[in-house]
Amino acid sequence: VQLQASGGGLVQAGGSLRLSCACARRTCSNNGMGWFRQGLEKEREFVAGSNWSGSNTNVADSVKGRFTISREKGSNTVYLHMTALKPEDTAVYYCAAARGAWMVTTSREYTSWGQGTLVTVSS
Repeated sequence: VQLQASGGGLVQAGGSLRLSCACARRTCSNNGMGWFRQGLEKEREFVAGSNWSGSNTNVADSVKGRFTISREKGSNTVYLHMTALKPEDTAVYYCAAARGAWMVTTSREYTSWGQGTLVTVSS
């Protein structure tokens, strides 16, 4: 599965962005999908995940109440809605498709990764 992420950019603290991730070449409508991020000199961390239908989602504690993940049942696209952005949210954001249909939070359960999109939040 080839994943294409988009929507990153430069935003001021307190602003909002929406990231999109689309599957190409092969459908991922039956796969769980997620978002991870990696800041400068930091480990890659889980941000948000969704099961195949969008009915079961989860976000990391660090972004809870500010970020949401969404997708429609049967859709090849998943979104990460980011609000109240903080400078510490600055990172390269990666989308990924999971091995199975369920919502998972660990990177080892994801088998396909997008190229990443940079989000920079200025103070």
